[in-house]
Amino acid sequence: MKKTIGEKTFTFLGYIILIFFSLLCVLPLLFILSGSFSSETSVIKYGYGLIPQDFSIDAYKLAFKNPSDIFNAYYISIFVVAVGTTVGLFLTAMTGYVLSRKDFKYRNIFSFLIYFTSVFSGGLVPWYIMMVQYLHMKNSILSLILPLLLNVFYIIVMKSFMTAIPFEIIESAKIDGCNEFSIYIKIVLPVSKAALTTIGVFMALGYWNDFFCAMLFITNENLLPLQYYLYRLVNTAEALNRVAEMTGIAVQDMPKETLKLAMTVLVVFPIMCVYPFAQRNIVGGITLGAVKG
Repeated sequence: MKKTIGEKTFTFLGYIILIFFSLLCVLPLLFILSGSFSSETSVIKYGYGLIPQDFSIDAYKLAFKNPSDIFNAYYISIFVVAVGTTVGLFLTAMTGYVLSRKDFKYRNIFSFLIYFTSVFSGGLVPWYIMMVQYLHMKNSILSLILPLLLNVFYIIVMKSFMTAIPFEIIESAKIDGCNEFSIYIKIVLPVSKAALTTIGVFMALGYWNDFFCAMLFITNENLLPLQYYLYRLVNTAEALNRVAEMTGIAVQDMPKETLKLAMTVLVVFPIMCVYPFAQRNIVGGITLGAVKG
């Protein structure tokens, strides 16, 4: 059917508005990228702009002053994200599937025990004592993975999504001779691809952006994730600037502000490369969740 003039006008205005808001989202990233390639003096004097006033890579030189350290931090972060997201998704989907099964006798009891942890927690000090003294996870890669492995909210979302899966499919699989684990692997997980992708992206972002666990449990330089490594690097630059101010050294020679922007680029760039590949499934997962409740 041909569109009327009103429909065409509405579609055109809709695209214009979407493009405008998209530019508003992209502009901050362009300012950050431009500022990271500017000199410290130009940023302090002229502020941020879409085009660097005085092109400089001093911030990146400082960030990659010890390339082996930053690449090792990248390796630790990627390993934690890959292992944590894979295992976490598997356990989250398994938990949500079990709680969604109406024929599971004790599902209400387990649901209460899981939901209860989202309201009350033991606190930071008991958690630290348990992780260090009882689980012996000081300077262990597991201390970066286990704390974020399961999230109550993600379990609730997965349970709600899997409740909408017709139970007749599971019953027919049982008639064909599948056991519970085979049903979960071969039927439930493929059907839940959109929800798994959506939760997986948020879980990966949680692992990627986490530096608090490293701050608490990691003192070994070889186990520092990227976020905490860059956090320490920025703090070191700020400390050097304070020393420079007290000793009379030219402060503008130390790229403090541009270093922060360069750190942001180094942290955001890998996620920006991964997100477009999962975008379609993310939109599909959000739509399915909205329709099926």
